[in-house]
Amino acid sequence: MKKIAILGPSTFSEESTRHFLGNERFEYVPYKLISDVFNATAAGETELGVIPIENTLEGSVHLHVDWLVHEVDLPIRAEWVFPIDMNLIGFAAPEGLVEEGNPFAHIRKVMSHHVVPAQCSRFMKQYLSGAEFEPVSSTAEGVRLAATLQDPTVAAIGPLIASVNYGVPVLQREIQNHKDNMTRFLLVGQEAPELEASEQIKTTILVTLPEDFPGALHQVLSAFAWRRINLSKIESRPTKKKLGTYYFYIDLVGSLDSVLLPAAIQEIEAIGCQVRILGCYPSYSFEMGEFPIK
Repeated sequence: MKKIAILGPSTFSEESTRHFLGNERFEYVPYKLISDVFNATAAGETELGVIPIENTLEGSVHLHVDWLVHEVDLPIRAEWVFPIDMNLIGFAAPEGLVEEGNPFAHIRKVMSHHVVPAQCSRFMKQYLSGAEFEPVSSTAEGVRLAATLQDPTVAAIGPLIASVNYGVPVLQREIQNHKDNMTRFLLVGQEAPELEASEQIKTTILVTLPEDFPGALHQVLSAFAWRRINLSKIESRPTKKKLGTYYFYIDLVGSLDSVLLPAAIQEIEAIGCQVRILGCYPSYSFEMGEFPIK
């Protein structure tokens, strides 16, 4: 049974992974920090790791992208997209502390992952403007701490699975700004798991442009455009080697087993670009009802 490192326990990472991969064929090993997930998988303590890489509201998680690029060499083996519902989790106000028009005015501190306030800014502005926000290592960690403190003035924002597992009531469900809040997760590791075929195959590459070649980015994009290869994502990130130098992180819809994609990569390498392939992998969608494991 393969081991999979996840941020956890009781996190959105665990919830999404169990939803897509089930509970039968893998052993899930929780780690408190995402750096521990990377390191455990790179060191062989687990065969695979699950990394949240992008969110509908927040965009790319740049820290995790940088880990993939600069810190570890872990090929991408699969991806899935999972809905993220943020919930206010804590204890009801004691008698006499309920404020008319705001049932959460008794809360003086809210704990969660640092990306949460941007995803729940409208609710927090309306109901929790007087509360201090304390960032913790994960959404589930905030709920665990709230359970430990048993203090009605301290609440957390996190997943329903954490509310159940730690025995802390849900005060308000789905407090995120948008109901279609989604997070994309990557499955990374040296060993490729046996997964069901998906309707979409994606390839992720890093492209570093030659410094003395004006118009190189245009030629890179043209190599994909005239072959009608869809770029589902492209963003620049600093190489961390020299000020003003960048690589381009590109997600492509297509397989390295095709004729067109390898030819496009050869074309951009011919003009002096450096290309690193991070993975060619199946992509699964919650909305489409796709599952890697049957």
